[in-house]
Amino acid sequence: MKNFRPTTPSRRHMTTVDYSVLTDVRRYKPLTHGMGKRGGRNNQGRITMRHQGGGNKRVYRLVDFKQNKINVPGRVESIEYDPYRSAYIALVVYKDGERRYILAQKELKAGDEVLTAQQAPLKPGNRLMLKNIPIGYLVSNVELQAGRGGQLARSAGSYLEVLGQEGGHCVLKLSSGEVRKVSSDGYASIGQLSNQDWNLVTIGKAGRSRWLGIRPTTRAKAMNPVDHKYGGGEGSTQRGTKRPKDIWGNITGGRKTRNKKRRSTKLILSRRPK
Repeated sequence: MKNFRPTTPSRRHMTTVDYSVLTDVRRYKPLTHGMGKRGGRNNQGRITMRHQGGGNKRVYRLVDFKQNKINVPGRVESIEYDPYRSAYIALVVYKDGERRYILAQKELKAGDEVLTAQQAPLKPGNRLMLKNIPIGYLVSNVELQAGRGGQLARSAGSYLEVLGQEGGHCVLKLSSGEVRKVSSDGYASIGQLSNQDWNLVTIGKAGRSRWLGIRPTTRAKAMNPVDHKYGGGEGSTQRGTKRPKDIWGNITGGRKTRNKKRRSTKLILSRRPK
């Protein structure tokens, strides 16, 4: 983490991630394209997601979550920042000359060799089938179903722990504490993802939130009754309702939202602890 001298009140507690691990290069343009901003509005121009708007202009990087160049070795050219995700990304040039962006593991650095194969050396950045990964290893960018591409553990510092193999399924422990099974034929990358200090950042000032596209939020109990379920009352009052709700009155705390008939429920061995 990078700290600042307290030259102003906002600088006193402000922190940022240390970007010295990144390679000093420009983005690879063939793997980027622009994305328009909607500011939380739908096609009618009405706000459907509050507190969004503004922010710095961003360019989207096309990240390869499948990494399906089997048995084709690649070399990491650079470790780069991606404004659309919390983890860093790595630009890999493969032996056939093709370049792709992939999610970067914590230990990955420019010049390292990466390989996707059914069986590959157990080092960070390599990608192999879950059935060939020993118990106790940390994995990321894990496929829920073979061939679909990585869906689990894709954000900064994320990882899953391999607990065992069971009848064509691999048993994984999620960061939430949930233990579930996924197909053993799916692929996963070895190692924890990069930028693990991302959740320790202190924003420090309101303007920095505006750079991120986050607009100010009004406390619900400061509103009028017509505007929110918590509104009204004399002075600084309590919530006034039995359980937490959103602006439309939907219960937000303690209500189960998972569909009981979901087919993948049988693959969950133990739910996350409360």
